[in-house]
Amino acid sequence: MRCPFCGNVDTQVKDSRPAEDHVAIRRRRFCPACGGRFTTYERVQLRDLVVIKTSGKREDFDRDKLERSIRIAMQKRPVEPERIDQMISGIVRRLESMGETDISSKVIGEIVMETLARIDTVGYVRFASVYKNFQEADDFDKFVSELRPPQPGEAE
Repeated sequence: MRCPFCGNVDTQVKDSRPAEDHVAIRRRRFCPACGGRFTTYERVQLRDLVVIKTSGKREDFDRDKLERSIRIAMQKRPVEPERIDQMISGIVRRLESMGETDISSKVIGEIVMETLARIDTVGYVRFASVYKNFQEADDFDKFVSELRPPQPGEAE
């Protein structure tokens, strides 16, 4: 593994342990050249996924991109980081087990929204605001009103 600090290719594993409910291995590494310490994660990848964007453009699935977008939506929310890691791993396993290598970005977005809705409604609304491209406050209001159960006496 190449050292991210100095580029040395001869780094040493100092500690390995299971992570993310035993679906990944966390390795603490040390670079003898610069003394840098860093962590890597090793995960099973069942198949190479390709994302089909709405524009028709194709790009390789990037777990880190998915993770960044979910972590932004869940920023400062009372959800344990381990729970978010489990959620991301679950989404990736679900995508890999669909049997297709080409998956539309719409399908990925719907799966993420479905998962976030079960875990944290604020994170769900944050993600939806980007995914559904909200343009004004009325978009939020309409979306949030759909989340609320109808009050007694209100027309459905």
